[in-house]
Amino acid sequence: MKTDIHPDYQLVIFNDLASGEKVLTRSTTSSNKTMEWEDGNTYPVIDVEISAASHPFYTGKQRIMDTAGRVERFNARFKGFGGKK
Repeated sequence: MKTDIHPDYQLVIFNDLASGEKVLTRSTTSSNKTMEWEDGNTYPVIDVEISAASHPFYTGKQRIMDTAGRVERFNARFKGFGGKK
């Protein structure tokens, strides 16, 4: 193996912003943001939007987000559609 061509392989905390779960693992990625882990050591933190802890495929839970009443507007618009005549 050639020397000085491989990225640094270090311990990193991955922080799931959706669920708040944190995982300490090894990675070649790094960050300027750091956090103290349960063992008292400080590690770089990588924030991720979604992981296996919060993804509906893995959790089996769907999150329904209604922004600005889209469901209510849909129901009002199609209230009489398909009714008996």
